[in-house]
Amino acid sequence: MLNHKITGMILTGTLAACLSVSAMASTAHFNDSSVTGKDSGWEDWTKQWPTVAADYEKVSISVGADQTQLNFGWYSKSKDDAKVFFGEDQDKLQEFDGESGEVDKTFTGDTQYYYNHVTVTGLKESTKYYYTVQKDGKQTDPAEFDTQSFDTVKMLFVGDPQVGASKGQPTSSSEELAEDSGETNTAAENDGFAWNRTLNIALDQNKDINYIISAGDQVNNTGNPKEEEFASYLNAEKLSGIAEATTIGNHDSLTKDYGYHFFNPNQTGKGQTEAGGDYYYSYGPGLFIVLNTNNYNVAEHAETIKEAVASNPDAKWRIVTIHQDIYGSGLDHSNTDGMILRTQLTPLFDENDIDVVLQGHDHTYSRTKMLEGDGQEHGKYEFRLDDTGKDYDWDHAYNVDTDEAIKLDTSDATDDEKAAKEKFDKDNNCYTIEDVDGNSVDNPTGILYMTANSASGSKYYELAETQQDYVEVRSQNWLPSYSVISLSDSAFTIDTYQIKDDGSVEAIDDTFTINKTDDGKAEADAQSSDETAAATEAQ
Repeated sequence: MLNHKITGMILTGTLAACLSVSAMASTAHFNDSSVTGKDSGWEDWTKQWPTVAADYEKVSISVGADQTQLNFGWYSKSKDDAKVFFGEDQDKLQEFDGESGEVDKTFTGDTQYYYNHVTVTGLKESTKYYYTVQKDGKQTDPAEFDTQSFDTVKMLFVGDPQVGASKGQPTSSSEELAEDSGETNTAAENDGFAWNRTLNIALDQNKDINYIISAGDQVNNTGNPKEEEFASYLNAEKLSGIAEATTIGNHDSLTKDYGYHFFNPNQTGKGQTEAGGDYYYSYGPGLFIVLNTNNYNVAEHAETIKEAVASNPDAKWRIVTIHQDIYGSGLDHSNTDGMILRTQLTPLFDENDIDVVLQGHDHTYSRTKMLEGDGQEHGKYEFRLDDTGKDYDWDHAYNVDTDEAIKLDTSDATDDEKAAKEKFDKDNNCYTIEDVDGNSVDNPTGILYMTANSASGSKYYELAETQQDYVEVRSQNWLPSYSVISLSDSAFTIDTYQIKDDGSVEAIDDTFTINKTDDGKAEADAQSSDETAAATEAQ
């Protein structure tokens, strides 16, 4: 008998994705690349697209365990190709070997490919490197990779490129975009161009970015072969010279192809779905923890955080990335499935002194106030599979302890169903808001939650009708956006921009800064000492 409960769920590749909850609103807004790219390469891109769509062997570069390492992933047709050649001298590159494995042939039209995963070590800051990888027994042409400062680290933070999500949208030629296979996936063609455009604009204006953080949903066609979407995503020209720290989104999570393409460091084996699970890494003054919240077993995520903190207990900053926005402001997710794990993750993040949580999923932009838990007992909630076992029951949240099904869309609900939803909403008011004045805060006790809008513009959602009390700033202008994060020992700073149709860039929020001062550290250490003494005395 099929168990439809998803506590600590491991989803099978047959689980289909649902693109919307019945309570969600569809959107007619998207980035039409035939318009925004009319004078900047769209015609050339359409000629290249058949070749790009058929090239499954694009290279991905992921962050390593720390700033001195890089992880490479790519497909090839030879099982002995897990070799990267890397170094400062283009004519004397050092060979690094890794591991290969078979790719599920159902993803690649029954042609056997092998994934290759290789770690490169020994990187130095502010240094130009060259690399090649081995494909089908031959080395590729050399590419460049420049490192930046390891002291003050700058990151490009993006959400939901979701290449392929513009399916069904009408273009300037009145043809609807389709998410078919191969070169007929015109949605992937549209969105891959837009994703490349965003990276070109953002990275040309911020040449000292160390790496990219993506909050998930790199591609769209969940549960189905989508190699042309990965090819379109990875074809972005800037990705040949910069690393990423990608997150598993709900559209990535249900098949193994994400894990073939992206070789993430320090994989804990916790929070697993078909795509993979939780991982972590250190970079400069920060410890970064990436959780696969498509798995609702928070006890496993707690183990990942514990392991990560033990690996770098003296990190100045602890930053978590998740896909689902437990504190967001979009109409589609923030008041329904987005907050399903809020009551469980909020105290977990508080207990582990997390400073910032980066989120996606809602295809809108929001920045919260400084938040912390209320210290009260709350229910535990999750999503489950529907009766077919092949899809989520997007219409209900389930109470883990009582087994109660809570209907999320109450537009046609009974009085009892409305009462259950009101109780669920009230239970998720599990936070308190720290009193902060202005856009700079010193030594806060609360946590900042950032939700990124779509970086490609493949799909946008409306903002929730009422701005939540935990939200400080939110925005939806139907334009691709990105944030630039700067991290030093003493400060976390974030700026967010949107890209207009003419390619110009404008800020959509004021600069926000979290400062950590020596006085604040001394106060925190004293408080920790007092708490330890009190606990010892109590024993």
